[in-house]
Amino acid sequence: MTEEASGYGGADWIDGRTVVPQERAWRRLEAMCERRVAGAPLQYVLGSWSFRGLDLMVDERVLIPRPETEVVVEVALDEAVRLGYRRGPRPLIGREPRGVVADLGTGSGAIALALEAELPEAEVWATDLSEDALAVARANLAGTGAARVRLAAGSWFHALPVELRGRIDLIVSNPPYVADAEFATLPDEVARYEPRRALVSGPAGTEALEHLVVHAPSWLAANGVLVCEIAPHQADTVTEQARRAGFESVEVRPDLTGRLRALIARRTGSVEPRDG
Repeated sequence: MTEEASGYGGADWIDGRTVVPQERAWRRLEAMCERRVAGAPLQYVLGSWSFRGLDLMVDERVLIPRPETEVVVEVALDEAVRLGYRRGPRPLIGREPRGVVADLGTGSGAIALALEAELPEAEVWATDLSEDALAVARANLAGTGAARVRLAAGSWFHALPVELRGRIDLIVSNPPYVADAEFATLPDEVARYEPRRALVSGPAGTEALEHLVVHAPSWLAANGVLVCEIAPHQADTVTEQARRAGFESVEVRPDLTGRLRALIARRTGSVEPRDG
């Protein structure tokens, strides 16, 4: 917090250690400390957080980017490479994308921006029902210079242009997956400050996940993949839902703590379209 309030960071402190702080910096540091002592998450107090090397703006309008979601992105990138995408730095401006990937329920834009940064041949669509969340994502898009991300407002697949149906190679999402009854058990920092609509899915906690696995096949290209973040205890239920939806290859990968976290559902063949 001292670095954020002072404007000095890292090696800058060597030159700044003898500088007398300005009154404005002192007031900002005091306000930040008061918020943190009151229980506000550090990420919201700072107003930004790192996600896979990207410095993202975050506040109470969006979920805080977490290491578990970084793992989900890594899984998604592996799937993109398996589908033939090149992984590496951004290409020169003007080069045409080779395909489409989508981040549904983008929030801060963390997943979409990470995919854009590491898949130089992808056009990335990022959707969210919340206009507040899209405002944060828009700021992060501008701040990171992402030129191949398209933001769209709306609920899940309804936000996507209809011409993308059957053409998306990879769909990634960190949807709400907390059940109504589980909300009271969340840490105070989460329950009091992070947006409930981005956390809670409904009575079962799997409602959003089920919607995604049911409707994704008709939006995916042949051999396309759906990657979703889930709660560990939902692995069996969501795996079965994905298989019933027509995905022939379904697995769940663990996060860095060894807990099941990333659903991977791969499709093959043709699928009858559904209204998503």
